[in-house]
Amino acid sequence: MFKEERDESMFEWSMLGDVGAGRPNLGATMDVNVYRLMQFTLRDAIIQEFDTETADRLFFKAGEQAGRELFKALITQKTDFNAFVKELQDLLAALKIGILRIEKADFDNMKFTLTVAEDLDCSGLPVCNENICTYDEGFISGLLLEFSGKRFDVKEVDCWCSGDRVCRFDIKPEA
Repeated sequence: MFKEERDESMFEWSMLGDVGAGRPNLGATMDVNVYRLMQFTLRDAIIQEFDTETADRLFFKAGEQAGRELFKALITQKTDFNAFVKELQDLLAALKIGILRIEKADFDNMKFTLTVAEDLDCSGLPVCNENICTYDEGFISGLLLEFSGKRFDVKEVDCWCSGDRVCRFDIKPEA
């Protein structure tokens, strides 16, 4: 289930297990630092074994898969864009992933700028003049792919780590 060699994803939402049964005393929540500990040490190991380009590619790919799977498992608004965005905003806040806002929307050209405040991945980290939310780029891309059936280019243009106080993403259809 977890260690088979594969060329394609075998992930299913059910692989997350029954957290309520498995953690009757500790529950489903944990400290953000523990999540970041896993994420940043994994990224560090990938960079040590390969390089930063590989780490970015793998984090984007994992984020995209996570966005697609979250959409399939938890989003009910699958046809109306405004209802989808509202449900997604509520879900990301409830899961404590971040506070999503759409800053600009050009529906004719399917171009958007959105922000995520209090982002799980980076809010509160030291400023290092880098945009680091590659996983989030993939996550947003995966959500939009599942909603629309089309691929989108998602690029973080501002980040807590680059000195902003929100993560800002420019989104446009892939060419």
